[in-house]
Amino acid sequence: MSLSHRAGALHGIRVLDLSRILGGPLCGQILGDHGADVLKVEPPQGDDTRSWGPPFQDGVSSYYRGLNRNKRLQFLDLSQTEGQQAVLALMAQADVVIENFKIGTMEKWGIGWQQVRGCFARLIWCRVSGFGADGPLGAWPGYDAAIQAMTGLMSVNGEAGGDPLRVGLPVVDMVTGMNGAIGVLLALQERQRSGQGQLVDVSLYDSGLSLLHPHAANWFMSGRTPGRSGNAHPNIYPYDSFATGTTPVFLAVGNDRQFRLLCEHLGCAPLAADARFATAGQRSLHRDALKPLLEQALQGSDGPALAEALMAIGVPAAPVLGVDAALSHPHTLHREMVVEMPGGYRGLGAPVKLSRTPASYRHAPLAEGHHFE
Repeated sequence: MSLSHRAGALHGIRVLDLSRILGGPLCGQILGDHGADVLKVEPPQGDDTRSWGPPFQDGVSSYYRGLNRNKRLQFLDLSQTEGQQAVLALMAQADVVIENFKIGTMEKWGIGWQQVRGCFARLIWCRVSGFGADGPLGAWPGYDAAIQAMTGLMSVNGEAGGDPLRVGLPVVDMVTGMNGAIGVLLALQERQRSGQGQLVDVSLYDSGLSLLHPHAANWFMSGRTPGRSGNAHPNIYPYDSFATGTTPVFLAVGNDRQFRLLCEHLGCAPLAADARFATAGQRSLHRDALKPLLEQALQGSDGPALAEALMAIGVPAAPVLGVDAALSHPHTLHREMVVEMPGGYRGLGAPVKLSRTPASYRHAPLAEGHHFE
């Protein structure tokens, strides 16, 4: 195996991860999985998420462990002169800094982007914040659920006629972390041409708004305020969950051919010829009439077997699984989406697969190390 294959796509890139909680640490973990040398600096009391549990292992939460592999660890008090001097020395060695302090905090300490950029011309600075540094809400703090509420995500999530509902995972934080990683990669690519670093500015607010497709597109065109539709898609049907004789299935029928194949397989081919259901637009308009007819045809089926049979004939469908079943699924294991490391660590694998320089897992969370390698 070649050195480049072992080392990863970002081998030789040094990342100083000064972030806490979720968005910044996830960005650092993504870069670390692909070969970057990531040094995480925590305050003396540690990242807050160390105590976000249960469950815990050796006194550290699963939440923390899920976001901080492939990093080595150092503790510094950046509010003190000694810590500031130490982190400046680390910045001098780094290609990338990730930080998500409240806007103005690092500037107060004399180690903010504007203060150090003249000294470190090639440094790429990824700032993760709630709302950005300026504007009507600039410098406000932000947390995932509050941003979900404010950007409209909760307004379109939940059952029709029910209350707005938070998405059941920290989707804004995670997408912000992914956007941070994308921004860092863009800046690294541009630095190859210019030799200059730059600020990568990612906010939870912008990331939350960016997730509003197709609701934003629908509103821009129609002017109609989107509402909640449960598991159903606002534009196409049947794109919804359905009860069966066992496990529920989700049907994701995206075109007329798939709908005809579905009806033929279920023994209700005349539905595909019904004028109310013959085209995607008509099916969406008449979904209230179509759903009970499909439920009747599905009621005696075994959900997992039905989904497999439908997929085999080209109709997108899936059983509605719990987290335990999803993480134990043979295809999950085949895709290497469960990682095991010494010391009892298990976590999710990297979703981006590179053919020559794949992701690797070198350091379990809490790996000690005070300097870049």
